[in-house]
Amino acid sequence: MVVQDSTEARGAGRGVPLEPFLHQVGGHLSVMKYDEDTVCKPLVSQEQRFYESLPLAMKRFTPQYKGTITVHLQKDSLGHLSLVANPLKENCVSCKVPTGSAVVRIWQQLQQRASGGGAGPLSPWQHAQLAHSLKESPAMLLRPELHLGTHVSSLVEDANGNQAERKGFNPWGLHCHQAHLTRLCTEYPENKRHRFLLLENVVSQYKHPCVLDLKMGTRQHGDDASEEKKARQMTKCAQSTSACLGVRICGMQVYQVDKKHFLCQDKYYGRKLSVEGFRQALYQFLHDGTRLRKELVGPVLRRLRALLTVIRSQSTYRFYSSSLLIIYDGQEPLEGVPGSLQPPEAPQTAHAHAHAHAHAHGALPMVDVRMIDFAHTTYKGSWNEHTIYDGPDPGYIFGLENLIHILQDIQEGE
Repeated sequence: MVVQDSTEARGAGRGVPLEPFLHQVGGHLSVMKYDEDTVCKPLVSQEQRFYESLPLAMKRFTPQYKGTITVHLQKDSLGHLSLVANPLKENCVSCKVPTGSAVVRIWQQLQQRASGGGAGPLSPWQHAQLAHSLKESPAMLLRPELHLGTHVSSLVEDANGNQAERKGFNPWGLHCHQAHLTRLCTEYPENKRHRFLLLENVVSQYKHPCVLDLKMGTRQHGDDASEEKKARQMTKCAQSTSACLGVRICGMQVYQVDKKHFLCQDKYYGRKLSVEGFRQALYQFLHDGTRLRKELVGPVLRRLRALLTVIRSQSTYRFYSSSLLIIYDGQEPLEGVPGSLQPPEAPQTAHAHAHAHAHAHGALPMVDVRMIDFAHTTYKGSWNEHTIYDGPDPGYIFGLENLIHILQDIQEGE
């Protein structure tokens, strides 16, 4: 992470309070919500340079890069820690300043519990307030298989253990946020300003965003990795589907229409999967609790094939430790309304390419495929390059080809 002194951000104007991004399903760096259309994450120089020199052909497969901001820690009168952003003057973007939301209130409740300020269940009044607030957000449910040491699930339960209209949230983003705040508090002075990247929120258009985070390639360590980290990453690959398929699951959330909540899985679940388990997990990601959403497979396959063509054309690029997101809306298209859920055209986010051959009549399924996390990506001319590679990334291509084959099998009912 790049850190700068507080003097650099002086006079930057009123700060923007950042919220934990509740649709983060994988990764270890905290992703924060800046506004409805924008997220931010800790700046890594190599990733920033990748976005700034991004090949044109790759832009529709990556989040739009919106610049950088400075971020600092702030503590309120009750001792709640939060992150506040100050946009840099030279990188100003048109972003709407968010007001207080359910996410912030949930995070504050977590901090109170973590500090011993509220070990018991929420009071009926608190529970009613949270239940009302959570109506603002898509319905989600914490699953017991998540490996988190927080009291997140109890925040949406009353004294009798009943859930508030099945409303909850995927806790992975809060887990990463908690770890990030702890790191900032212990490693840096409180007045330090930290640089963050501003990126497009690629799920903002979805009512119930179903997200699959896939770690791509047969190798995960960057060229600059220490011997210890290199060995650790190689072991993870060897003991997971990364070695035999070139892809493994790092997290997912899939909306279950029958129960009106999300089923969530994390990276620990993905590491344990066999090849057959990986196939079943892909099937589960496309299943809404009542049926397989087979109408989504074709559009996803078209996007993956288009991405494969682009990756094959990127000589010297190696996307070590990057992820691929597959996204669709758990809210099914409205019948009889042509293109009712088709997202609006926008630079670098147009979906028309993926649906060029779709039928003129009938609603189009909302799907997307995006590459993310480029802190260890290397290419000819990249900053701090250690090795120049020939040709396209064979591990990434291997993973994409296997992913396409498995989805084809699902499409054909095999």
